[in-house]
Amino acid sequence: MISRFQSPRRSTSDLNARLRLRHVAAVAVLLCVTAPPAAAQQSISDVLSFFVTNQSIATGDFVRDEQAAAATRDAISRFLALELATRPVTSAGGFTYRLDPALGTVVRSSNSFGPFVTERSLTVGRLQGSVGMSYRSATFDNIDGRSLRDGTLVSTASILRGDPQPFDVETVSLQIQSDTITLSGNLGVTDRLDISAAVPFVSLSLRGERIDTYRGEQFLQATGSASASGPGDIVLRAKYNVLRRGASGLAVGGETRLPTGSTENLLGSGQTRVRPHFMASFEGARVGVHGDVGYSFSDISNELDYSGAVAVVAAPRVTLVGELSGRRLDDFGRLASTIEPHPQLAGVDTIRLTSVRQTTDRIVAVMGFKWNVAGASLVNVSVLRPLTDVGLNASWVPTVTFDYSFGR
Repeated sequence: MISRFQSPRRSTSDLNARLRLRHVAAVAVLLCVTAPPAAAQQSISDVLSFFVTNQSIATGDFVRDEQAAAATRDAISRFLALELATRPVTSAGGFTYRLDPALGTVVRSSNSFGPFVTERSLTVGRLQGSVGMSYRSATFDNIDGRSLRDGTLVSTASILRGDPQPFDVETVSLQIQSDTITLSGNLGVTDRLDISAAVPFVSLSLRGERIDTYRGEQFLQATGSASASGPGDIVLRAKYNVLRRGASGLAVGGETRLPTGSTENLLGSGQTRVRPHFMASFEGARVGVHGDVGYSFSDISNELDYSGAVAVVAAPRVTLVGELSGRRLDDFGRLASTIEPHPQLAGVDTIRLTSVRQTTDRIVAVMGFKWNVAGASLVNVSVLRPLTDVGLNASWVPTVTFDYSFGR
């Protein structure tokens, strides 16, 4: 009679032999991927796919391994697209003007320079415009609440049924960094109609490794890196002010994102994205409250987005801003771990990292200030902080923008 303890030892001995063979195969694949001629041809999508789809643990079910790995790869790719290709663009310009009939000249229509992400209802004024350049940096350190960088992201594992910890664990660690420079422009066609555009240039880098830990002994399975830079998805926007009472009012707008960024290098979504939205503002002499609600249509995920902001005129040249921004993503998906019996080894379960589709909410806070340094020039400094663990997250995301306004 074979005891429960002895059976796993013979089974895991089998696993150990298979593991060594897979280690040899993984090294061979790694040499092919990282050899100088091939490395130059690897896109970020290729390297990401290599990390999550090439596994060393013998699960006995190749089909489920492949399905789970592909779902994980696609989920991470969607998370990156969400961050790089669909994130809100900082509002262009901070100066707004109107024609004063009594004076017969153009005057400022608000003492405030407005919010960052939330759009206010005011338009810039007829034949008024602005150009801007922003820099944003993000170092992503967690995904769906799981750490990306400390080697605890389990992709596959084998566990003896009833044991608290797996005896064979494969983990992936990833370092993902993005730097984005965005050029933007805004023009008042009439006193009530604005048009604007934003062109992002993205630099994205990915480094990582995959490690298998079998009964406390670690084996490096793969290392790799990739980087890419280029234009992201171009943003075109229009806003029409339907009601104005001083600096307060209502406006409607539309936004279109064109699929101009490289999908292979995850710089763009690969899909045209259309977003109608509605804006409302109430501004006093020193304090302004703004709200913005929209709905986006895209093959990545339809989403309801909403944001609110408070802008305080701290001094004639300084506006302090605090914002909350949320996105309700329809059928977007989250990472999840599944446990299923091993088809060949009695008493052994297989754990796989995969993705499940569900509606999720992502909320961030933005804080900062806008400073009129000289003339019609503004320096905007803000920092973004995620308040939920949905998707790909960086602890802090700083953005610095320079705006220059011009007009008649």
